[in-house]
Amino acid sequence: MDEFSQPITRRASLLKGGGLLAALLAGGAAAEGSDGAGPAAVASGAVTCVLTPELTEGPFYVDDQKLRRNITEGRPGVALTLRLAVVNASTCKAIKSAVVDIWHCDAFGAYSGVQGNSGTFMRGLQRTDANGVATFRTVYPGWYMGRAVHIHVKVHLGGSVVHTGQLFFPDSVTDTVYKRAPYNRRPGRDMRNSADSIFVNGGKKSLLAMAKSGTGYVGSVRMGVHRS
Repeated sequence: MDEFSQPITRRASLLKGGGLLAALLAGGAAAEGSDGAGPAAVASGAVTCVLTPELTEGPFYVDDQKLRRNITEGRPGVALTLRLAVVNASTCKAIKSAVVDIWHCDAFGAYSGVQGNSGTFMRGLQRTDANGVATFRTVYPGWYMGRAVHIHVKVHLGGSVVHTGQLFFPDSVTDTVYKRAPYNRRPGRDMRNSADSIFVNGGKKSLLAMAKSGTGYVGSVRMGVHRS
């Protein structure tokens, strides 16, 4: 078992004061990477950081996930690499060893661990590196009725959740992806970003920057958080 498939339970680790997650969270509280501009640059206006808006956790959060990079568990879909950067919204500096927690539906719109679905597919944790970036390997999410395409995210620092949000995709990219299998087996996506009640309340600042990578995509975003 490698570091990307190690099971980890947040609640148990925190309550017992030990375990891998507790160590990760403590590391995030102690270290802030050297990359990025400092307070002087922020004060001068040369560099600006935006506090990432808080968006609802949603009904499908499961409090028992694994530290791993690949969260697909063999589920089909267009390959998606996520590069999620965490920075201090007050200084623009990258935050090393923050714990980024993501979950989303599979290509068919199903979430693992809820509504009778087994497994832990499309759920996982990663630590940010020295540049403040957590990297995940997943697939482009599918859709379900009443919501635009999205990924849920939490950021943990020093035993606290410092950000809960959702990440969104440009509709034009989703339109292209959904022409491919297996997404084209489920036509009729009923919600675009502009009509999504959560996106219109701050989702534009959580829109992933998308780039083609072979037959898949890389999605990147910088999340500005307060340290406490």
